[in-house]
Amino acid sequence: MRVLFDTNVVLDLLLDREPFSPDAARCFSMVEAGEIEGWLCASTLTTLHYLIRKSAGAKNALATISTLMSLFEVAPVNKAVLESALSLPFKDFEDAVLHEAARYSNVDVIITRNTADFKNSSIRVQLPASLLHELKRP
Repeated sequence: MRVLFDTNVVLDLLLDREPFSPDAARCFSMVEAGEIEGWLCASTLTTLHYLIRKSAGAKNALATISTLMSLFEVAPVNKAVLESALSLPFKDFEDAVLHEAARYSNVDVIITRNTADFKNSSIRVQLPASLLHELKRP
């Protein structure tokens, strides 16, 4: 199963945001174990680098991005993705871009804590806990 992680799920793990970090950590563990194929949107990586660099320095930012890239595939953001995202009935452009990057990459499901932001999604959208339940992962 190809699973794209929304930026908020990655931040839940990296920032240990309770009560969400345990589910995010279990989803990451499934990627590490090869139980699911993990994907990140290219724009997620740039956003994470910016946030980590500001809070923990450039060296930590680069190390974190390098680790993420070793675990995850990257859904590209190009002109076709951006143009397609502009035509979607999403309230937030960033979510539309993430959706279209996932769609162009043939992702099966997007996991996010903001499922309402993806109500017009043509891709299945789940909370991390729902994905874990579906895959019978405690």
